[in-house]
Amino acid sequence: MRLTRKSFLNMAAAAAMAVSFGVPAAHAQEVTLSLHQFLPAQANVPKLILDVWADNVEQASEGRIKIDRYPSMQLGGKPPELMDQAIDGVADIVWTVVGYTPGRYPSTEVFELPFMMTNARAASSAYWQMFEKHMKDTEFKDVHILGAWVHGPGMIHANKEVRTPADMDGLKIRGGSRLVNSLLEKVGASPVGMPVPAVPEGLSKGVIDGTTIPWEVTAALKIPELVGNHTEFEGNALYVLTFVLAMNKDRYESLPDDLKMVIDNNSGLEFSIFAGGTQADADGPARQLAVDRGNTIVTVGGADLEAWQAAAQPIYDEWIGEMKGKGIDGQALIDEARSLMEAYEG
Repeated sequence: MRLTRKSFLNMAAAAAMAVSFGVPAAHAQEVTLSLHQFLPAQANVPKLILDVWADNVEQASEGRIKIDRYPSMQLGGKPPELMDQAIDGVADIVWTVVGYTPGRYPSTEVFELPFMMTNARAASSAYWQMFEKHMKDTEFKDVHILGAWVHGPGMIHANKEVRTPADMDGLKIRGGSRLVNSLLEKVGASPVGMPVPAVPEGLSKGVIDGTTIPWEVTAALKIPELVGNHTEFEGNALYVLTFVLAMNKDRYESLPDDLKMVIDNNSGLEFSIFAGGTQADADGPARQLAVDRGNTIVTVGGADLEAWQAAAQPIYDEWIGEMKGKGIDGQALIDEARSLMEAYEG
């Protein structure tokens, strides 16, 4: 091929750009990463958070990183296996519910305690800070965590009206985590463990009478079409779940420094706050769908709320005892989480 002055100048410009990024032109690396998660592609988290993150990474890398997205467990396995898929390299990156592997990441449960959270952005900020301080080199040492956040207020969606703990007696309710299941038991319900994608079938077949999920995911799962009653709580949320966006550690370490920087610049504290806040912001439009259908929406407050809080209080004492058995100061984690959330809101 004849090397013209124009082609030479183009090559020189490309080489200069590569050097400016700290990578020799001959070694400029192109990387394809797989991103695996359990929700349909059109659901809020993939559409409003994961795709935004992946698009930003691709753009910031100037096309040198490509992220292939695999929704609805398209790479195989079940949602509780996602974390191991990231550890083992089955997928390069996964988004998952931490509580799908109960007891494996105990410190994250501080945010899943009943009536712990008021603001998803504040809780997500506290969660990331506490992850870096307490969990990064201990519980999560086998993966590279890109983001850590919580959703908006968790609530109850059921085939009957629920206002008081007594209304839960005998109901089969899908619980999202170990601590949610504990709360369900304490109010007389029978907790049923199942990943979120299985909830619609569980409701339609009568396997469960209701589910605990935040508003934002109800639209994708068509929950307002399957049950006609929804129970919200004033003040602090009944519960929240914790999430992580996790990357295979070796895959991250194999990247050249400039591409690691691209990943880093789009991850961490600000991304975690964005993700938690975005999920919470999506609650309103999803709630409106239930309103438009004429469904019953109960908001629990006053004496009824106090009854729920009283039922939940023993969970704190039990959890602190369990953490002590693992060598973790549970009360200190509670105090720190509350302090960080208050500081964010202040």
